[in-house]
Amino acid sequence: MAADRRAKTDTLSLRRRLLSSSCRLFFPEDPVKIVRGQGQYLYDEQGAEYIDCINNVAHVGHCHPVVVQAAHDQNQVLNTNSRFLHDNIVDFAQRLSETLPEKLCVFYFLNSGSEANDLALRLARQYTGHQDVVVLDHAYHGHLSSLIDISPYKFRDLDGQKEWVHVAPLPDTYRGPYREDHPNPAEAYATEVKRVITRAQEKGREIAAFFAESLPSVGGQIIPPAGYFPRVAEHIRRAGGVFVADEIQVGFGRVGKHFWAFQLQGEDFVPDIVTMGKSIGNGHPLACVATTQAVARAFEATGVEYFNTFGGSPVSCAVGLAVLDVVEQQQLQAHASCVGSFLMELLRQQKAKHPIIGDIRGTGLFVGVDLVRDEATRTPATEEAEYLVSRLKENYILLSTDGPGRNVLKFKPPMCFSLDNALQVVTKMDAILTNMEEKVRSCKTLRLQP
Repeated sequence: MAADRRAKTDTLSLRRRLLSSSCRLFFPEDPVKIVRGQGQYLYDEQGAEYIDCINNVAHVGHCHPVVVQAAHDQNQVLNTNSRFLHDNIVDFAQRLSETLPEKLCVFYFLNSGSEANDLALRLARQYTGHQDVVVLDHAYHGHLSSLIDISPYKFRDLDGQKEWVHVAPLPDTYRGPYREDHPNPAEAYATEVKRVITRAQEKGREIAAFFAESLPSVGGQIIPPAGYFPRVAEHIRRAGGVFVADEIQVGFGRVGKHFWAFQLQGEDFVPDIVTMGKSIGNGHPLACVATTQAVARAFEATGVEYFNTFGGSPVSCAVGLAVLDVVEQQQLQAHASCVGSFLMELLRQQKAKHPIIGDIRGTGLFVGVDLVRDEATRTPATEEAEYLVSRLKENYILLSTDGPGRNVLKFKPPMCFSLDNALQVVTKMDAILTNMEEKVRSCKTLRLQP
C-alpha cells in the first residue's frame, strides 16, 4: 500500500524510467492512476470514482468478493502444478464442458489468451499435417511471435506477412466490400475466404486452420453476419483445415443471447477448437483451449508431453470455478442482454441526433459506435473519437477506441455494468457531442474556432 501514497507524478516518472515506452498507458497525455477497483468502478489516488467501460478482463466485476475469497481459500491450502491429481482441475473442466457443444470435450489449461492461441495453432498443425493459416484482416490473436505472424493488426507494422499466412476480408457490413444492402453478405464474405484458400492452394500451400475472433474486436467491434462461420467452416474443412474460434474477449455470456459468441452463428455450428482467456479468470492469469477428441488424440500421438507450470493450478481452477458460479448465480448473461439492449437503444437515439455517429453495432455488452466525418463516405472520425474519449475521462468515464481508423468507441465493461451506468454514460456523450458540434459547426474537424 505504500506505493499508493506515492505522488502520481513520481509514479509516472518511475514508469517512464523503468518501463519500455512500448508499454503504453491509457490516456497518455494525462494518465489515470488507479489504486482500487470494485464492481464496474475504478478509483484513483484521490478517491475519484470512474465508470469502467474498458475492462472486459474483470468480467464479473473488479475484486468480486466470491472470486477473491475462492483464490484466498485455496492459496491457504495448496497451490502447485497440474501434474499432481487434484479435484479443482477436473471440476473446472467438467463445468466448462457443460457450457459447450458436446463435441468440444478435451481441455488444456494455460496462463493467457496468447498461450491459448499458440497451443491452438500447434494443435491444428499436428492434426492436419499442414502449416498455413487463414486469418481475417485487422485481426489480433496475441503477442507471442507465432501469433504476431497471424495478426495483421500487428505484423503490418513489423516484418510483414509471412508466406504461410493468408488474409481474408473482415466481414464488416458497414465498411467492408459487402455492406448492409447486400442480399447475402454472409455468403459473399465466406466466398472471399474460399478464394483466399484457392489462391493459396494454387501456390502449393496447404491450410491448417482458419483463426477468427468470434466477434472481431480490434477490427472495430464487428458483428459477422449470421451464417458466415458455418460457410467458412465448410470451405476450411474441405481444404483439410480446422476452424479456431477465439473467444478470449467475448466469451462467458458477454453477448447476452448465448454463453459463447460463436453460438450467434447458429445452433448447429461447432468450431474444432475454442480458445478462452481474459474473462475466464476475472483478472487472474488463466486461459483454456477446448477441442475435440480427434484433435487431441493427434496431438497426443507425438508422444511429447504438454505441460504448463501454472496452467490448471488449484488456485487458478478455484478462481475459474468461482467466476462460473458468479455468472450463473447473478444471472449475468441475462443481465448483459438486458443492459446491452438498453444501451444500444440509447445510442441509436444519439445516432438520430448526431451525424458524427455513423453506425451502432453490438450484442449484449459488446458494443461499438463508429464515428464518421461524413455519412456518405463513412470517413473515420479518428480525431473526434480521441477527443470524445478524452472528454469522457475528464467526466469520470473510461472508454477507449479501436478499429483500423481508431474511430470506433468500444464498450466492453464488467458484466455488472448497470442500466443507470448506461444512461449516465450516454447522457454525458450527448452533452460532449452537442458542445463539440456547436464549437466546430460541423463534425469535420476538431480544430476549434476561436
